[in-house]
Amino acid sequence: MNVYTIGFTKKSAQSFFTLLKKSNVRTLVDVRLNNVSQLAGFAKKDDLKYFLREICDAEYVHVPDLAPTKDILEPYKDGKITWTAYEDKFLNLMARRNIERSVRPQLLDQGCLLCSEHEPHMCHRRLVVEYLNKNSDLNLTVNHLF
Repeated sequence: MNVYTIGFTKKSAQSFFTLLKKSNVRTLVDVRLNNVSQLAGFAKKDDLKYFLREICDAEYVHVPDLAPTKDILEPYKDGKITWTAYEDKFLNLMARRNIERSVRPQLLDQGCLLCSEHEPHMCHRRLVVEYLNKNSDLNLTVNHLF
């Protein structure tokens, strides 16, 4: 099953939607804690719903269970915990949430996990896919778009 990930920072709207369209993404799965931030520009939830439908013939779904909590995210962003500590806390959170039981496979098939980080290396969207591959039978083939 093909799944993609993408971050919206360091991308123009044209670049962002072109990547999604060329990859035949069917569903953009928003895994951000805050999907209405003024800093998000074209990536606010209502704008995304419209642009995805019109440009990519794709759907938009916000899945906050695949996002870190404020208690995990803020200390990392503020430099109070390391990436390793953040990763450990987020992996434990996904396990407590049993995301492998709640995520519908059809949501991920040709789906794309959205977050803000430009690259996936130090972003929770990568951790979500890796966690699901380790703890479910989904057998996801991941492609990071950037």
